[in-house]
Amino acid sequence: GNVNPTIVFIGRLTKVKKLDMVIDAIQMLKDRGENYNFVLVGDGVEKHNLETKVNAMGMQQNVWFFGACYDEKQNAELIYNADLCVAPGNIGLTAMHAMAYGCPCISHNDFPYQMPEFEAIQKGKTGDFFERDNVKNLADKIYLWFKEHQHEREQIRKNCYKEIDEQWNPHVQIEIIKKAVGV
Repeated sequence: GNVNPTIVFIGRLTKVKKLDMVIDAIQMLKDRGENYNFVLVGDGVEKHNLETKVNAMGMQQNVWFFGACYDEKQNAELIYNADLCVAPGNIGLTAMHAMAYGCPCISHNDFPYQMPEFEAIQKGKTGDFFERDNVKNLADKIYLWFKEHQHEREQIRKNCYKEIDEQWNPHVQIEIIKKAVGV
């Protein structure tokens, strides 16, 4: 019911995903006069805590708990229509899922604590990184992403498709594995 940019997360709602940081960052941005929506596609043990936080902060108009969805057509529509995927914990397969539908990603920059898929994020092309566990820096990165890339949505979408198609397809991954094991 508004024209605010939409941030999405798709995956299990667990503590390790640190999704409360996105809610805090959105509130921080709102306090600066910047408004964003946040759609959580998934379910998990943290859902109740996240809903409680959203209600306590009065952010019900900006945060939507879509719930678990196993209909890939519906997931594709949700991700494709989002402007940015944010995963403050490790990003893992969420990056693959988001970029396959043209959605750039932001996650933390402490790479030893990431899953291998973080490598699909190319600063300024398919997403960005923020300082791990720093909500203010996350808010700043979200703001800067939209400020710097507001007129580049279709090019960013193409960058994401290209990254998945050229680097994360089964053929490329098989060659990487062969090289790693010396075959």
